[in-house]
Amino acid sequence: MRDLGTGFGYLLKGQRWVVGHGRWFGFGLIPGLITLVLYVGALIGLAYGADDLVSWATPFADDWSAPWLGIFRGFMVFLVFALGLLLAVVTFTAVTLLIGQPFYESLSEQVDKSVSADGTAPESGLPLLRELWISARDSLRIVVRAAAWAVLLFALGFVPVLGQTVVPAIGFAVTGFFLTQELTSVALMRRRVEVREQLAMMRGRRLLIWGFGVPLAVSFLVPFVAVFLMPGAVAGATLMVRDLLGEDDTDDEDDEAPRTDPATMRLTVQDPDTR
Repeated sequence: MRDLGTGFGYLLKGQRWVVGHGRWFGFGLIPGLITLVLYVGALIGLAYGADDLVSWATPFADDWSAPWLGIFRGFMVFLVFALGLLLAVVTFTAVTLLIGQPFYESLSEQVDKSVSADGTAPESGLPLLRELWISARDSLRIVVRAAAWAVLLFALGFVPVLGQTVVPAIGFAVTGFFLTQELTSVALMRRRVEVREQLAMMRGRRLLIWGFGVPLAVSFLVPFVAVFLMPGAVAGATLMVRDLLGEDDTDDEDDEAPRTDPATMRLTVQDPDTR
């Protein structure tokens, strides 16, 4: 259970880091603001077009008498918009990271330099276009997984009692896991850790991942909050990556967290049974 508190601690440390480095905080806000404008526009368009979409998708209800036609299609419009909102929450981080790859890459690198024992940061050695392609490919894979979970949990939400108690808790756990994967991928990609290795590594420290990601998932339900927390979330995820890989740190507080030997981690993630 200690890992839960450790994960939450990294989230707080990341926010403190960007507050203490105001220029990087402002720099990291730009991608989130761009994504927010795009998502708000898309949701407004969905709100205006949901009626036509539902009418087109349910021609079998055209001959229904009032008030059943209005009740049925009104409920379907609500479901369509609710599903769109859920997908927006789940995919917001991935799209923001994709748009802000150069921004968050620089931010994450600066965090590494500020806490590493020798003042350096790992570099992937890949051209920018290659990094963008890998980021887009891996983000798409994660978004597809997250969207599949979102649709499944949305459907289970209509199960009496279970849908109002257990399903929301599972939803936050799943969302928190994928949010953390997306955020840590910025630092892990510079270390040439592939997405399968990332997922295997995080499954081995689920409590740490949930401690970081679940509070973030709850706060990300408010889009404006998500924008302002993104820079600190990237910074905190970078600090957590250093813990996961057992890298040296100048901050003694980080030494309290359990370390993972890099060689052991590499052997673990290459084991086919963990994939």
